[in-house]
Amino acid sequence: MITFEDVLDVVSQLPVEQQEELIDIIKRRNAEVRRRQILEECREGLAEYRSGTLKPQTAEEVIADLRNYLESPEL
Repeated sequence: MITFEDVLDVVSQLPVEQQEELIDIIKRRNAEVRRRQILEECREGLAEYRSGTLKPQTAEEVIADLRNYLESPEL
């Protein structure tokens, strides 16, 4: 199994231009993964809303709920 340290050692042996290209590729891939995660979370939220699990709220209600959550001792 390749360790994180092994990967860093291999990358450090690449020319600077290739290291920069690798950084760009990883950033693009991470952005795409995050976009997919956000899309899935949106789909789940919409499904919950449509099923009646989530109810529409005003901004004031959302802020009050958030404050209650943040002030709860369970955090």
